[in-house]
Amino acid sequence: MNLIFLSPLLLLSAAFLGVQGTPAFAAETVSKQAIQPGEQLTYDISWLYITAGTAVMAISDAGTDGDRPLVKLLTTAQSKPAITKFFPVDNRVESILDPATLLPEHLIFRRREGKKKEDIEYTFHQKEGTVTAIKDGTPETLAIPPGTQDVISCLYYARSGISLQPGSSLTMNVFHDKKNRKLEVRVEEIETVSGPWGEVETVRVLVVMPFQGLFLNQGNIRVWFTTDERRVPVRMKAKVVIGSIVADLVSGWQTVPPTQ
Repeated sequence: MNLIFLSPLLLLSAAFLGVQGTPAFAAETVSKQAIQPGEQLTYDISWLYITAGTAVMAISDAGTDGDRPLVKLLTTAQSKPAITKFFPVDNRVESILDPATLLPEHLIFRRREGKKKEDIEYTFHQKEGTVTAIKDGTPETLAIPPGTQDVISCLYYARSGISLQPGSSLTMNVFHDKKNRKLEVRVEEIETVSGPWGEVETVRVLVVMPFQGLFLNQGNIRVWFTTDERRVPVRMKAKVVIGSIVADLVSGWQTVPPTQ
């Protein structure tokens, strides 16, 4: 069985490059509450109605770089014991982000899936338009477009500026697996969804994936963000080889109080 789920939070692996059609991200829509140290969101990952794993997305302070405060974005994903018996998953992705610019500075990607082990490290040089990638101990410097994100920071960028206007869309450049690719995000509609959190109003977003970056997805991914200031991703869904994988938020809704 080819079941791979990195994390439900790697779904917007993208960098902001430009807008097509109606802008989905605009300065007046930016929500500062979408990036709050102390937040910790926990998701149950289900496949064929079986809870296959758990993912956690957390934000913490990461000190300063000169006079610039930084934050750490940490995402982990582990398989449940029943799945671990035949396909263990233990993934960890750590990103250092400048919350003022919403741009990443450093990423450590640790993947453990079945017998596969992979460690990747990226250092972003945003002003120079390059990224230094270290894989299997070998460094390589590659070109990136302005405003490039990593596989974690892009989700927070989306949370901070996602439009609530159905029909909005944009095209992003995504740096993933040492390549720049195009990715499209479409705002579909406002929808009320139910889950462990109860009923909540959300904006449903379609992510058109040009690569397999989430759970060996076989097509597009959908994510449901709350329409309040925090823009919390409460549900994510992707088709895989057999059926679909769904990530539902199960705790962390009230982790961070509203900013005064």
